[in-house]
Amino acid sequence: MARTALPHDAKAGPTKPAVRSVTLGKLDLGPDDHFVDVGSCTGAVTIEAARRAGRVTAIERKPKRLETTRQNLAANGIGGVELIEAEAPDGIPDDADALFLGGSRNYEAVLDRAAEIGVDRIVMNVSRLEVAGDAVRAFKARDLFDEVLQVQVSTGYELAGATSFDSDNPVYVVSGGAK
Repeated sequence: MARTALPHDAKAGPTKPAVRSVTLGKLDLGPDDHFVDVGSCTGAVTIEAARRAGRVTAIERKPKRLETTRQNLAANGIGGVELIEAEAPDGIPDDADALFLGGSRNYEAVLDRAAEIGVDRIVMNVSRLEVAGDAVRAFKARDLFDEVLQVQVSTGYELAGATSFDSDNPVYVVSGGAK
């Protein structure tokens, strides 16, 4: 995976690189895909997706975060991404093939829209256990559920001449899509 520069901060953490790898693996993007990032924030997932998908749409409800997405796309030399300021599900195009939800705000309405238009690959990352359980039930209720993974990553650092590990919070990766 190519390095992603995120020099511009959105006051909300970007999806960690290892979690982005799992997320993008589940999305399995190709050059014919239209990918939609719901809640683009720093643009970390948008950037990675733009390297794989033929078309990319980033939706963000907060203007400052949408500007952060724009700046981080530019810092990575990526153009051609459609940026939409909207509260999802508004802005989700009818021809979306793959969709990522980086947060839990309004996710049930987003899943309703994804089911309605037949999005065949959906990934939602969640950091809170209770929300993960609710998300799994929401995916199942719409016949979109495939699996849930719990991803725990620890990053090595030097400590007294040896390597120790600092763990990141676990993330639940809920995936599925229209059958």
